[in-house]
Amino acid sequence: MTAPGSVGADERLRLFCGLRLPDAAVARLTAWQAEHLRGGRIVPPANLHVTLAFLGHRPRGELEAIVDALRGAASGADAIELEADRYREGRSVGMLVFRDVSGAATRLADDVQGRLETLGVYRREARAWLPHLTVVRFRERPRLRPPLPSLGRVRPSEAAAFLSRLRPGGAEYVVLESVRLGGT
Repeated sequence: MTAPGSVGADERLRLFCGLRLPDAAVARLTAWQAEHLRGGRIVPPANLHVTLAFLGHRPRGELEAIVDALRGAASGADAIELEADRYREGRSVGMLVFRDVSGAATRLADDVQGRLETLGVYRREARAWLPHLTVVRFRERPRLRPPLPSLGRVRPSEAAAFLSRLRPGGAEYVVLESVRLGGT
């Protein structure tokens, strides 16, 4: 576990839990973004992740219990393998949707979300969890049709609790705690 981020004791934090990507995958994604994603604001390498659960603003005092829930789910996680399946645009973002090869990422997301619900700090969305990676943000949909990046199978080995700080130039994500996945 690492703790590179720090926050004040009485602060409300904008939090989410996500999968950290291996450096090699981030490097390939960054090159692909530069070549194929025009017409928007590219998500910087440090912000590339697969969200497991977005919690929104939470009191600082809940952070340790949230990290404990993430740690508990991560410790029992099977090895995760993700494959880029398609590019998709929403109202304000472009994303890579992944195929969860063995279902391990979906099981981890379900476990994390269940533990966070039990703590009373999270409520699941009505739609099913979708393993995806936001790669570009935009005000007006550019309707891009990029080829898929050559990533092979992406094998995350860590999950993290992230702090999201909204900035004029885009969100800044800070890893508050990082935990190893049990199956890696």
